[in-house]
Amino acid sequence: MDPMPQFPPGFLWGVSTSAHQIEGAADRRAPSVWDVFTAVPGRVKDGSTAAVACDHFHRYSEDVALLTGLGVNAYRFSVSWARAASPGGLDFYDRLVDELCAAGVRPVPTLFHWELPADLDWLERDTASRFADHVTAVAARLNDRVPQWITLNEPAEHTLLGHALGVHAPGRRLLFDALPVAHHQLLAHGLAVRALRAAGAADIGIANSHGPTWPASGERADVEAAAFYDVLLNRLFAEPLILGEYPEGIGDLMPGDVRADLEVVAEPIDWYGINYYAPTRVGAPQGTETDFGGVRMPAELPFTVREIEDIPVTDFGWPVVPEALTELLTGLAERYGDRLPPVVITENGCSGEGIDDQDRIAYLDGHLRALHRAMAAGVEVRGYFVWSLLDNFEWAEGYARRFGLVHVDHDTQERTPKASYAWLREVLRAQS
Repeated sequence: MDPMPQFPPGFLWGVSTSAHQIEGAADRRAPSVWDVFTAVPGRVKDGSTAAVACDHFHRYSEDVALLTGLGVNAYRFSVSWARAASPGGLDFYDRLVDELCAAGVRPVPTLFHWELPADLDWLERDTASRFADHVTAVAARLNDRVPQWITLNEPAEHTLLGHALGVHAPGRRLLFDALPVAHHQLLAHGLAVRALRAAGAADIGIANSHGPTWPASGERADVEAAAFYDVLLNRLFAEPLILGEYPEGIGDLMPGDVRADLEVVAEPIDWYGINYYAPTRVGAPQGTETDFGGVRMPAELPFTVREIEDIPVTDFGWPVVPEALTELLTGLAERYGDRLPPVVITENGCSGEGIDDQDRIAYLDGHLRALHRAMAAGVEVRGYFVWSLLDNFEWAEGYARRFGLVHVDHDTQERTPKASYAWLREVLRAQS
């Protein structure tokens, strides 16, 4: 491979994880919607749960050592709301943050990564206020050592998969009646920004998922279906934050005093986090269910997700298109202009088997070069986080998908760095 281009001084290099996927120690926290969901047979493909996961709760020192060995300067993790709400629950994050600071690794906590306490419901407006209370408590405990915060992770997927299609927790199949979930999460984000500012936080963002939407053809029906999909999965979650408004017609479908809520949602943020994995090819509805990454998409949706032909895919079936990351970033900059905050890639990675994971190396190499091209084209990007440090509990897939730079034997908890770990370590050494 050619040498990796040089990224700017001060660029943030990190890896990402989430609490429910790695921590384990389920007996040391309150139940979450994911505990309820995974207790129902058939909802997780291999029948597993995250009760133990990677046992990061007990092995966090070992995992911080892996971070320092890798050479990253930042670690994105999440604070389990269900754990934080339990007596002594924030003690674990105190210890983790202290360990990271001692190792010279920047702690970048995400305050909600899908692990909603089981007694709460995003269909209820009050959950947004309850989230602000959670954020206030966490910030009061950690803000003296945490320089950078993320409010929410992927509200689009949490809405779509958990509440519209029912394949993630809490397992509802509401289709478009799930829109209040999107609105209440966005409101929660705005209230969280205010709570963090009140606590003295000065570097706040969100982790929204985005990807280019490609029409299946130039036919009008396919173009319109792709535009609708783009509104639902991209613009619905970007424009309230960046522009202070919903795409045309969407605000009329949302609950409450939407105009007043949008003033909260649009609280200024310091940077905009993007989780990118793949583009999506979309066409007009075909009157039958379709498969999208293992998810059955109902026939009544006004679009279908189509296969992108002649493109390599990961073992998850996701297309590998590095140049679509350049397209995404330059497209966002063109769409939103000066209103777009500086960008951080908060997740990017792929699933695949094996410790000699050459496909993951090729994936990361291609996407880092695509990111550099977007920056050369004028997009301000401040950091890049790989998903993920460890092979973990991959939600409804259980342990069947491996996204980690480090292999985890889920029987013994033994950690083994993969070839991609060594590759990234050398890339980062060449950047310093």
